[in-house]
Amino acid sequence: MQDDESGMINDEHRRRPAPCEGHVGKTPKAAQEALRGPYDLRLRTRQYALSVVRLYGALPNTAVAQVLGRQALRSGTSVGAHYREATRARSQAEFISKLEVALQELDETAYWLELMLDARLASDEDLADLLKETNALIAIIVVSVRTAKSGKGTTTGDRRKGSSASADGTRPG
Repeated sequence: MQDDESGMINDEHRRRPAPCEGHVGKTPKAAQEALRGPYDLRLRTRQYALSVVRLYGALPNTAVAQVLGRQALRSGTSVGAHYREATRARSQAEFISKLEVALQELDETAYWLELMLDARLASDEDLADLLKETNALIAIIVVSVRTAKSGKGTTTGDRRKGSSASADGTRPG
């Protein structure tokens, strides 16, 4: 399926993505807007995990570097998995719980990265950039947990069971 002798793939032969379920009848822009928030964070947490993987691969082959690196690798790559689990939560309580686990993993990753920075196991710039992203993700998830706990993020269209919103969108009682 090459376009010409340059080896470029012809766009006409690429598989087109199917319309998003639940967004049938909406314009593509409206569907993108409806999906943008959660999917942006899904992508961002995956990119974060890949950054941790790359950092681990670049660490020196010393016992200390490998032990600290494996710890950061384990906690840093689990953030995205926990976030994805949160997006599939069956209740508001489960959603909050999964986000809080992702938050704990981010905090643990920050600890290992700080140790690596203090021990000078990788470039200060690489570690500082990764710590900056760690702290940014922590801030985002803290706000998400607070919003979920306050009930402000729930609406009458919320599919999660156990939502505390009433039919008019306000909290009971």
